[in-house]
Amino acid sequence: MMDGDLPAPAVLGVPGLQAIIDALRGQGFTVIGPTHRDGAIVLAEITGVGDLPAGWGDDQDAAHYRVSQRDDQALFGFAATAQSWKSILFPARELVWSGERDGAGFAIEPGAADAPSYALLGVRSCDLHAIGIHDQVLLGRAFTDRAYEARRDGAFIVAVGCSHPGGTCFCVSMGTGPRPESGFDLSLTELLDAGGHRFVVTAGSSRGASLLRSLPATEAATPADDGDLAAADEVLARSAARMGRELDTDGIRDLLYANPEHPRWDDVASRCLSCTNCTLVCPTCFCVSMEDVTDLAASHHERHRVWESCFTSDHSHLSGGSVHGSTRSRYRQWMTHKLASWIDQFGMSGCVGCGRCITWCPAAIDITEEAAALRAPAPAAGSGPAAGPGPAGKEPQ
Repeated sequence: MMDGDLPAPAVLGVPGLQAIIDALRGQGFTVIGPTHRDGAIVLAEITGVGDLPAGWGDDQDAAHYRVSQRDDQALFGFAATAQSWKSILFPARELVWSGERDGAGFAIEPGAADAPSYALLGVRSCDLHAIGIHDQVLLGRAFTDRAYEARRDGAFIVAVGCSHPGGTCFCVSMGTGPRPESGFDLSLTELLDAGGHRFVVTAGSSRGASLLRSLPATEAATPADDGDLAAADEVLARSAARMGRELDTDGIRDLLYANPEHPRWDDVASRCLSCTNCTLVCPTCFCVSMEDVTDLAASHHERHRVWESCFTSDHSHLSGGSVHGSTRSRYRQWMTHKLASWIDQFGMSGCVGCGRCITWCPAAIDITEEAAALRAPAPAAGSGPAAGPGPAGKEPQ
C-alpha cells in the first residue's frame, strides 16, 4: 500500500490501544510514552495502557507546573510533557568513545552504535514539528548526525491530537497544532462522551495501516462514522480556541533584526537567571559540547557529548573572552535565533509553540510577552530600567 492510498479514519477502544502497544513490542520496538511519576507527567518506557497517566491532567503557567486528578479517565488529558521527545532521540548525554591504555598508546572504542528501535506514543503536533526540525537540521544537510540517525531511523510514531492545551501553549500561533497533519504512522484523537471512551485513529503511513490491519479481531479498528469524525473535529477545534498564549509572528524576523538595542533587552536581563532551563526543555535546541573524563590512573578515558546552552558564558567563549558576555546579550541571542536567524539558516522558525520555556522558567519570563514588548513603542529615555556594567566593567553587549 502506498502512503498516498491510506484507509479512512477508524475507531478503537482502549483495548485496541493496548493491542497497538502489544503489536509494537512484538515487532521489537521499545515503546516510549507519557506516564505519571514524581509529581509530573514524563516520558518513559511503557508496556501497556496501565502505564499511561489515566485520570491525570496538569496546570501550566509561567513558572508554574502542577499535576492534578481529573474527573474522568482520559489517558492524554494533559498538555506538553515535562520533557520533550528530544530527550529520547537526542539525549542529554551520550558516550562518543572510550579509550584504554595499551602499552605506549590507547585502544579506542567508539560509543555504542546500536540504538533501540523506538516507538513514540502520544506525540503532540508541536513535538511532531520539533522532530521535523531536528530531521532537517541533523539529517537533511551536508553533515549527518549519526547518533541521531541511529535513534530516528525506523522510529514508529503514534501522534495524539491535543485536547487539553496548557496555559503556556501557543502552537496555533506557530501553525504547528493542535491537529497532527503529517510525520506520523498513526494519529489518535481521544474521545470521552456518551459514545464511550475511544479513539479516532488515522493512518499516516503504509506501516501504520499495516499495523492496524494486524490487530486481533476482538480489538480491531472499526470504520469511523460521521458522529465520531465530528466529535474528533470538535475536540481539536475547542483545543485551538483555548490556547493559553498567543504570539504575533507577522514580520517577527525583521522586528528582531531591527531592534538589537531595544531597552526591553535590559528589562529581561534584569529578570533572567541564565539558568539554561529554557534551552534544556526546548524541543528544538541542539547545541552540544564535549566532555572528557579520565580516571586517576590515566588508563581509562571517555568522551561524552552533552547538551550545551547559549545562556552559559562558555558557549560563546573565544580566545579573547565570551562573545555574549552579558545576560542581556545571551537572551537576545537566544530569542533572535529562535524566531529570526533560524529562518535564515534552516528555512523555518525554531519555535513550535509548546510553551515549555515559559512553564519551566523560574523567573516566569514569557517569550510571547517579550516579543509583544518589542512591538510596543520604546519608553522615553530614562523611564526604563538602567543597564548595569557587564563583565570586567564593560557595557552590556
